[in-house]
Amino acid sequence: MSCDYYETLEINRDATDADIKMAYRRLALKFHPSSNREAGSCDRFVQLGEAYDVLSDPRKKATYDKFGEEGLKGGIPAEFASGGAWSSKYIYHGNPDKTFRQFFGGDNPFADFYTTGSLLEYSFLQAGVEKTHDSPIERDLHLSLDDLFHGCIKKIKISRRVMNEDGHTSSIKDKILTIEVKPGWKEGTRIIFSKEGDQGPHCIPADIVFIVREKTHHLFTRQHNDLIYKVKISLEMALTGFNVDVQTLDGRLLTIPVNDIVHPSYKKVLSGEGMPLPQDPSQRGNLIIAFDIEFPEKLSAESKTLIKHALSLKY
Repeated sequence: MSCDYYETLEINRDATDADIKMAYRRLALKFHPSSNREAGSCDRFVQLGEAYDVLSDPRKKATYDKFGEEGLKGGIPAEFASGGAWSSKYIYHGNPDKTFRQFFGGDNPFADFYTTGSLLEYSFLQAGVEKTHDSPIERDLHLSLDDLFHGCIKKIKISRRVMNEDGHTSSIKDKILTIEVKPGWKEGTRIIFSKEGDQGPHCIPADIVFIVREKTHHLFTRQHNDLIYKVKISLEMALTGFNVDVQTLDGRLLTIPVNDIVHPSYKKVLSGEGMPLPQDPSQRGNLIIAFDIEFPEKLSAESKTLIKHALSLKY
């Protein structure tokens, strides 16, 4: 029985490739036997598969447009095949489910449709084309020590490819990703936005992963949950004592007396004055004050005598 493929897809003969895809998508979903139990839906579904198989292929479509169904299925002499026409006999494979799966990439196109409170299930789609998961896209997220101490909100704009409604074409759209930086996060912390990469008909979008990179601070060096503060002092200070003023990340000024004799490996430790602990920000690491002792380049004979005298005294 002859048929008009354009009538089958309810489109005009000047329809574009996008029009053909949109028409097949709409009608295939409407007449698929798993969603349409009306008499004749199975036959209509087969007709839709054949019509799309022909009109979506430029060579088959060129032959059909010029020679009709008889020329398409009966074959045409090779001399008439210029311009991309189909010169051999066309036979539809007869499997409209195969056409359907190829069009939808094996995904369940009904995944977002609910009826009477229950999800429509279509087991025939499980054997479709397997989608591949794109590799994660990793980007560095540079944060200051203040950001990691207090926590903050970072908003990052990304541009990604998003599939259009026809299921085959795509466009570039911007999206804002919001990152809530927790107090105490460390270098290397990974923030994962699942499936926010480019979309495609036959792929699962990549995860976008931001990796924390800590910026250098002008006063402190971080060591795990501790903060290291280095102070330059003279030999006189190392031997006689002094006070150290430290401006903390939370805005306080600490004045720390150092009454011990300071040697090169000496460190002053203040508990609970370091970075917040990621698992419990109410707890904090230590502030460790290290000292860089500056020795004099020269000493006069008189100074040497005085130092020898002072060090020779019994304490």
